[in-house]
Amino acid sequence: MIITNDKFLDEFIQNSLDEDIGEGDHSSLACIPEEAKGLADLVIKEKGIFAGMEIARRIFHKVDELIVFDPNINDGDLIKPGDVAFTVQGNAQSILKAERLVLNILQRMSGIATQTCKHVKKIKEFNTKILDTRKTTPGMRMLEKAAVKIGGGKNHRMGLFDMIMLKDNHIDFAGGIKKAIDATNEYLTKTNKNLKIEIEARSLSDVEKIIKHGKVDIILLDNFSVEETKKAVELNNGKFRIESSGGITIDTLKQYAECGVDYISIGALTHQIKSLDMSLKAKIE
Repeated sequence: MIITNDKFLDEFIQNSLDEDIGEGDHSSLACIPEEAKGLADLVIKEKGIFAGMEIARRIFHKVDELIVFDPNINDGDLIKPGDVAFTVQGNAQSILKAERLVLNILQRMSGIATQTCKHVKKIKEFNTKILDTRKTTPGMRMLEKAAVKIGGGKNHRMGLFDMIMLKDNHIDFAGGIKKAIDATNEYLTKTNKNLKIEIEARSLSDVEKIIKHGKVDIILLDNFSVEETKKAVELNNGKFRIESSGGITIDTLKQYAECGVDYISIGALTHQIKSLDMSLKAKIE
């Protein structure tokens, strides 16, 4: 798993632990001796794609750097019920402090990776790439987008800072397609920034205006039907990259890929996800 911001990740882990532990894990403090040692397995209970091994290691070591973390699989591996993803050994209280945060993150990341993999396989015979969106859990975007990559998808922009995306409200507030594009190019020149420009088209008429005016990199076809998408791709004739988005499901995915679009973005990869079932089980010897 590629971590792009170590400082942010460390702060996220610490804040999440603080949220859960507060003044102390009284359940463990009440019944487990401070010096007690423990051994536990992360047991998989549902078939899917595993994601998040590095974040699990970091959480355990943030709680207690003496915990021994022994992984048995890698991110991106296919997992099935009964598989043991990793074993942890060390202070029993420390293991229990980390347990819930580790599970919450691994279950969600693995669910995202699993769903992404299903979408990618659905259109594997096409050149169309599956993209994620900014529809992510606040504070977890870096992890959720990492899970998309583990599942075989591609990351769209990370946030508002690394790409220009002119959507309907930007266009309307700017005074129209031409004004929005021109103002954006002037801004990039003035600020000496090198960012790709993507602009949303709400109709075939918009597509024609964008193609005629140019000065962008990607055209976003928002909520276009399959037939409209085919016409838009024909109108574009390879001049700009084309992204389809809006209401596309795994059942209609192939129809849009067949149109020849370069990308299909799926918000549901991260905001309508089912976590993968797994649990941390103590081993008593």
